Amino acid sequence: MPSYIEMPKLADTMTEGTLVKWRKNVGDNISTGDVVAEVETDKATMEMESFEDGIIHEFLVKVGEKVPIGSKMAVVLSKGEKAPSPGSTPAANAPAKSSTPATTTSAPAHAETAHHSPATDSGARVKSSPLARKLAKERGVALSTVHGSGPGGRIVAKDVVHSKSSAPTTPSQPVVSHAPAPVPAPAAVAGDQVIPLSGMRRIIAERLLVSKTTIPHFYLHIEIDAAPMMKMRADLNAGFDAASGIKLTVNDFVLKAVVAAAVKVPAVNAAFNGDSILQFGSIGLAVAVAVEEGLVTPVVRDAHTKSLVAMSLAVKDLATRARSKKLKPDEYQGGTITVSNLGSYGIEFFDAIINPPQAMIVSVGAIVKKPVVDAKDAIVVGQRLAIGLSADHRVVDGAVAAQYLAELRRLLESPSLLLV
Repeated sequence: MPSYIEMPKLADTMTEGTLVKWRKNVGDNISTGDVVAEVETDKATMEMESFEDGIIHEFLVKVGEKVPIGSKMAVVLSKGEKAPSPGSTPAANAPAKSSTPATTTSAPAHAETAHHSPATDSGARVKSSPLARKLAKERGVALSTVHGSGPGGRIVAKDVVHSKSSAPTTPSQPVVSHAPAPVPAPAAVAGDQVIPLSGMRRIIAERLLVSKTTIPHFYLHIEIDAAPMMKMRADLNAGFDAASGIKLTVNDFVLKAVVAAAVKVPAVNAAFNGDSILQFGSIGLAVAVAVEEGLVTPVVRDAHTKSLVAMSLAVKDLATRARSKKLKPDEYQGGTITVSNLGSYGIEFFDAIINPPQAMIVSVGAIVKKPVVDAKDAIVVGQRLAIGLSADHRVVDGAVAAQYLAELRRLLESPSLLLV
């Protein structure tokens, strides 16, 4: 019997992948671990390995096609095995039943929770966004009666709003929808370029909209004296052997301090959990990395156990492999706090959007030389670093966030504490 290469499921939120490129040809011999294709998911484009040994007999999916998870993508024959008779090969995208699934070598992802779709009366699942489900409940609309216009037939808020069965629950107490009125899509004219949304860009747009419309953000800011950190960085780098490959960056100090401060103020290392708050027992540091397709956040697990140098090496390795699409799926899971640094782009200050289901994200700007007043009331040239904090007010109160930033300031202005 032939075996099949199948579309793997790489995260709870993934429902399909798009075939970007076949890396093998029909007739090629393949072995377990060979990269056979490049696939774009809701995370990024990644290399896909095979768990099959044999010869590729037939491709069932064309480049550009979207493929549901678990569906057959290619037929693989063992050496000496006869080709299946015409008509016996399953249709493309047919779910597999028993063959071994393929896996991948990399999968950029934001840390997130799965959004479960409600069941219809028949038991089938209806794909819908959280906001669409909320509106449907408010308006008494059965999602099974709504046609979805989103990716893969997913029901989005505007579908519920425009549904024929959409109406206030009672005439005397109309429900006020928090969904914005749908904005007509602009018509392309000569000279415009229409760029289809990639899987990553689509999921970024969807999740950040959910974050900003469902999570009550608040923002705090501090400016720290970066001179002590810059001096210690220079001294430490001068002491490292060139062959070691170790070169500490400003971001390394900030990341270490972000984690150490969370150990001191653990209330920020948490997530809203419906009728409770989940405070994490370990710290998964998600680091925002810009890639060609968008933005990914690989995770340093158990970051609170890492030294400054270990943190530096771990983050550089993750960032390098994220950009070359070599990360494993689990290296994008388990984030509890995210750091986004735009200092290298010359951005002095910004506010970041929370990465659900986390309760906090730290934004880091560029170090700027500016006139400051020293302890002797003299105006001198100082080095200042602006840091922002965006927090989920359901989980973190302002005073707690302020305590966290005070600890972060203490650590960065006395950086020798980060070596203890």
